[in-house]
Amino acid sequence: MSATTTARRQHRGIRGGLIGVVCAAAVVLGAAAPAHAATLPVGTVGTAVSNFVFSPNSVAGANNWSCKPSAAHPTPVVLVHATGVNLGTNWVALSPMLVNAGYCVYAFNYGMTWLSAGRIGGLGEIATSAGVLKTFVDKVRTSTGAAKVDLVGHSQGGMMPNYYIKRLGGASKVRTLVGLSPSNHGTTLSGVVTLGINLNLIGFANSLFWGFGIPGAAQQMNTSSFQKSLFADGDTVAGPRYAVIQTKHDKVVTPYTNAFLSGPNVTNITIQDQCPSDNVGHIGMFADSPVLQNVMNQLGSNTPGFKATCSGYGLPL
Repeated sequence: MSATTTARRQHRGIRGGLIGVVCAAAVVLGAAAPAHAATLPVGTVGTAVSNFVFSPNSVAGANNWSCKPSAAHPTPVVLVHATGVNLGTNWVALSPMLVNAGYCVYAFNYGMTWLSAGRIGGLGEIATSAGVLKTFVDKVRTSTGAAKVDLVGHSQGGMMPNYYIKRLGGASKVRTLVGLSPSNHGTTLSGVVTLGINLNLIGFANSLFWGFGIPGAAQQMNTSSFQKSLFADGDTVAGPRYAVIQTKHDKVVTPYTNAFLSGPNVTNITIQDQCPSDNVGHIGMFADSPVLQNVMNQLGSNTPGFKATCSGYGLPL
């Protein structure tokens, strides 16, 4: 074999070895690089009903504990469900929407009592539920390294965080609180509470609520000592930014204006000011497109004078 032939073979061997190393490196790097996340489907009312029974403790996109906030969305979002439901039901639309937009999203269940059957949340005493929120927020902050979170809550879930913010040290840990038809200042339940007062039946009703393990309902009456105490020193505190998104067709929080807060750091939004034909009710807020568009704006660009695209209305309940 000539010296020239030997040199050619050695060159081919070296070149083949380098190609193998490069290919192996490409495989390793490809395995290490995160795959592009698939777009999560946004749930519907049907999904919510199914989740109530079969998935009360999970919902698409939420509670990825390896998620790290991005520079574009540095504040993780914690979702707080309404009375009578659970995280799996309440957040079938908003959770995947937020994750698809690049947010780290978290949700939890609270207020479970012996009546809850593991599915019906928000029944327990509200101050205790606020303590559960406090613990959960601290867990999210530790996991993500974020100093603050954004809170989005529906009904009681939009009101209860006020207790956490005002009474449990949450003001320094919350950037924004967005309430969807929050039961701030309580409710007359379309006049039922007022009727009960006139008939001297409120004390009896409260006894039933507490006796049957649903004090969270009694505490949302506009006449409750809880409501009076919570807002006696003002609606808001310095630090967090507040947004209330409400519908004129609310038949649960009545009058609907009770949901609104007063303060220099508050934005109150009535959906019908943007979309007059939207007849969404209290329950349907979780699946109403104009409502969800406003949530995304409040958590994101917070564009002044934002106006939602008027389509995809939620349930008129």
